Amino acid sequence: MAPAWQRLRFGASLLKRQLNGGPHVIGRGRRVLPGSARGTHSATGTWTKEYTLQTRKDVEKRWHQRIKEQARDVPEADRSKPKFYVLSMFPYPSGKLHMGHVRVYTISDTIARFQKMRGMQVINPMGWDAFGLPAENAAIERDLHPESWTQSNIKYMRKQLDRLGLCFSWDREVTTCLPDYYKWTQYLFIKLYEAGLAYQKEALVNWDPVDQTVLANEQVDEHGCSWRSGAKVEQKYLRQWFIKTTAYAKAMQDALADLPEWYGIKGMQAHWIGDCVGCHLDFTLKVDGQVTGEKLTAYTATPEAVYGASHVAITPGHRLLHGHSSLKEALRKALVPGKDCLTPVTAVNMLTHQEVPVVILARADLEGSLDSKVGIPCTSPEDATLAQSLGLPYSEVIETLPDGTERLRGSAEFTGMSRQDAFGALTREARAKRLGGDVTSDKLKDWLVSRQRYWGTPIPVVHCAACGPVPVPLEDLPVTLPSITTFTGKGGSPLATASEWVNCSCPRCRGAARRETDTMDTFVDSAWYYLRYTDPQNTHSPFNRALADYWMPVDLYIGGKEHAVMHLFYARFFSHFCHDQKMVKHREPFRKLLAQGLIKGQTFRLPSGQYLRREEIDLTGPVPVHAKTKEQLEVTWEKMSKSKHNGVDPEQMVEQYGIDTVRLFLLFAAPPEKDILWDVKTDALPGVLRWQQRLWSLATRFMEARAAGKVPRPQVLTEEEKAEARKLWEYKNTVISQVTTHFTEDFSLNSAISHLMGLSAALSQASPSVVLHSPEFEDALCALVVMAAPMAPHITSELWAGLALVPRKLCTHYSWDAGVLLQPWPAVDPQFLHQPDIVQMAVLINNKACGKIPVPQQVARDQDKVHELVLQSELGVRLLQGRSIKKAFLSPRTALINFLVQE
Repeated sequence: MAPAWQRLRFGASLLKRQLNGGPHVIGRGRRVLPGSARGTHSATGTWTKEYTLQTRKDVEKRWHQRIKEQARDVPEADRSKPKFYVLSMFPYPSGKLHMGHVRVYTISDTIARFQKMRGMQVINPMGWDAFGLPAENAAIERDLHPESWTQSNIKYMRKQLDRLGLCFSWDREVTTCLPDYYKWTQYLFIKLYEAGLAYQKEALVNWDPVDQTVLANEQVDEHGCSWRSGAKVEQKYLRQWFIKTTAYAKAMQDALADLPEWYGIKGMQAHWIGDCVGCHLDFTLKVDGQVTGEKLTAYTATPEAVYGASHVAITPGHRLLHGHSSLKEALRKALVPGKDCLTPVTAVNMLTHQEVPVVILARADLEGSLDSKVGIPCTSPEDATLAQSLGLPYSEVIETLPDGTERLRGSAEFTGMSRQDAFGALTREARAKRLGGDVTSDKLKDWLVSRQRYWGTPIPVVHCAACGPVPVPLEDLPVTLPSITTFTGKGGSPLATASEWVNCSCPRCRGAARRETDTMDTFVDSAWYYLRYTDPQNTHSPFNRALADYWMPVDLYIGGKEHAVMHLFYARFFSHFCHDQKMVKHREPFRKLLAQGLIKGQTFRLPSGQYLRREEIDLTGPVPVHAKTKEQLEVTWEKMSKSKHNGVDPEQMVEQYGIDTVRLFLLFAAPPEKDILWDVKTDALPGVLRWQQRLWSLATRFMEARAAGKVPRPQVLTEEEKAEARKLWEYKNTVISQVTTHFTEDFSLNSAISHLMGLSAALSQASPSVVLHSPEFEDALCALVVMAAPMAPHITSELWAGLALVPRKLCTHYSWDAGVLLQPWPAVDPQFLHQPDIVQMAVLINNKACGKIPVPQQVARDQDKVHELVLQSELGVRLLQGRSIKKAFLSPRTALINFLVQE
């Protein structure tokens, strides 16, 4: 096979020939005559025989606006219909769509159109994940305000989506950077705070010592240096806001069992959460017997045995040794690197009131992501060894009965309970008293949501010297961003410079206070947007419960694999929390997931690692080389990127090939979950172009047959022609069943297109009498056009308009006065569902017919079972026994199996 760069040149010329087409044929009145024409049949009353480049442009120009208007005319308020909520992950408004965007939105648009044709009440909303660091960087680099840059990008990208013919539920549009949206993000944050699930503590951040600012992870290069100043980035402890996602770890882990159709993603979610076998417990800290007011949270995998604790262990990297703790000096004095060190600090369990010493461990890391744990020698040999080496006392609090049952002793009110019962009772009591107790894993961390940035949702908290942190009253929301005109990227949070905004009065005591100057991680904005889409205009609450209960859960959520862990975890967390707040009925937000693959372009790279543009590459030889230096290049497939010069402009592709062709290519080139290698278009694009031309030719042939003045008369068909028509009827029903299954179960839209191509091929082979007189041909052609409509709405709209004007139609069950996208989805005929229980399977050996055997209808499509039945039959024993079968091919449509055997 020729290399991709050689096939690309050949494919380009082939595509050009296919797009330009051949001579035209036009229709005047009901006659089809040779000639040339511009325009469309639906607009001019004439029909162009060939589907050329010009025809495609005319068709898309004619139907683009009409299709949008058709979609707008379908109401979404009919609650008597079953609903279907299809959602594609909303984009960050970076300024321009890329092919990855086009792929995911084409998939969601296609499925939304299909579900509408099935009679479902459908929403397919769109919005903008509009806060984020790039807008702030643009403000620094281009002297643009983040808001104006963001709104300008949204305006342009919205036009791009419109030009692609995507019919979103634009009346439900949300933009996360607008106050009418982030007011409710702040509302949910306050609800989390009131529930004890939002809190502050010291945490490590990336610190640029030159610019004196916090850096996001993506602003630190592979050498650990700042992207702007070039300084070596330091780790610094700052007081940060966290959301206590660990409180829902066990519930979210258990709920995965109720998501059978999260193929592949469930395992990733389960791995992210970890094994939920223990919990964190809260301790107050003393030094030399004096209460300090500081707290420590430590994990234990056996909380039921906590009355047997001997110590609390922390790692040498724990915040107490490095942050702004009052205990830092005492702990550092006790630290001897490489040794387990007893300290003068003690920890008092706030639930049991036991007091045990704090130990600094010799090793740098604990299990999972832990930096502190409760030492319980009776359940951990490692803890027992440490306690013995440091001379720490402890109690054996678990006894084993003669029957093997383990029970608690010396454990206050939990004494006498089984370990399992004690685990449940103790963790419940800790949760009730807000002293820990949430069952979680040793690897899951709480969610750090603080960002020292301007362009984000302000955290709605006021800091008062007398009252501490105080949430802003709900009636005072939203806390809007102040107007800041200068962005330098240096210093602390830009919000801290807005003194009039920062300085305020405490909502509780009315004394002087300061607003929180951190903003929220943008993952918070996107953790609940799917709920806002159900009621986007609501000014009184984030959403109306009745509307959320009707639309939720999302029936199909489509997005990139890169969001299969963090975003989904945070979205699930918010949904579980809203359920517990009685804001929504369903715990889980997404019924089915479709994690679509990447679109990759070919990259050409010098040995130095530099990526080259196409014009810098010589493709004339057997291998690509640098045009100037003739150095051989490394050729790979990578995610499309400006920096790698392997991107494709969606608008250029649409201009060159048309909306329908680009849509069909993206759907046909690979299953949605697989990556697309874009240069493979030399194989896939000609295929979908040929198919569109075949659809056009089929409709043209049918219209010509009926326009010739002959009246269709099914009774004149011969027995042979009736058998031919019967096969078309069976094939049509088979394809309807297959395509519907792909749309509803596995979303293999590439396979759906393959089945439709097969039906097109079968129809193109029909004899002239069958085309003219057979209702089966007419019905199969109409069903084909209807089934292709969600994927290629423009060409099918024109084909349907042409078919609607054909006289003397034999099929009356279509709504000929309505567009193709308003037709009901084809159903399998009841007679087809009640066919005989036995199929007469033709048996061929080396392509020669040898007879037939009866096969049960339910296994007639299963090659392995048919193969076995043939071998067991009298015919098989007589003709195949003892012979070497190289391969067998089953054709369910024609009820035929062909054995290739060694002669």
